[in-house]
Amino acid sequence: MKKRLAIYPGTFDPITLGHLDIIERAVSIFDEVLVSVGRNIGKQPLFSVEERTEMIERTTAHLDNVKVTYFDGLIVDYARKQGAVAMIRGLRAMSDFEFEFQMALVNRTLFPDLVQVFLMPHEAYTHLNSTIVREVSSFGGDISSFVTPYVADVLHKKFHINNED
Repeated sequence: MKKRLAIYPGTFDPITLGHLDIIERAVSIFDEVLVSVGRNIGKQPLFSVEERTEMIERTTAHLDNVKVTYFDGLIVDYARKQGAVAMIRGLRAMSDFEFEFQMALVNRTLFPDLVQVFLMPHEAYTHLNSTIVREVSSFGGDISSFVTPYVADVLHKKFHINNED
């Protein structure tokens, strides 16, 4: 029987507890989840691809069926190359739905066999996104309820080092 591989793409700059919640939900559905860090030319991430990959690997270390990679280009091309049967996307609020719906229709046109699976995070994380986490951390705010202790430490060090220059 073929493994049911799902791909969960994103910027993950940084990975939040909301992302982790989606990953944990996905691993209960699929045999393997490939968390894939995108190199988006339209975004200027705070962390390098390597840093983001390491944060995800440490955050998901307790999950045996998660692998972390990165990709360039169209996610559907990468998903096809990896043999994915589904793409995971998180929906926090109605504002996410319109964009995700449009992307799902485009992805379906480009790769009809790839099933789009939308998962809602726990309500405790519906307000959460990486931009908010970075901003709160940059001002020295407490982000312990938004990210793992490791990610909080990495963020603190990133902003602390940058503010000493």
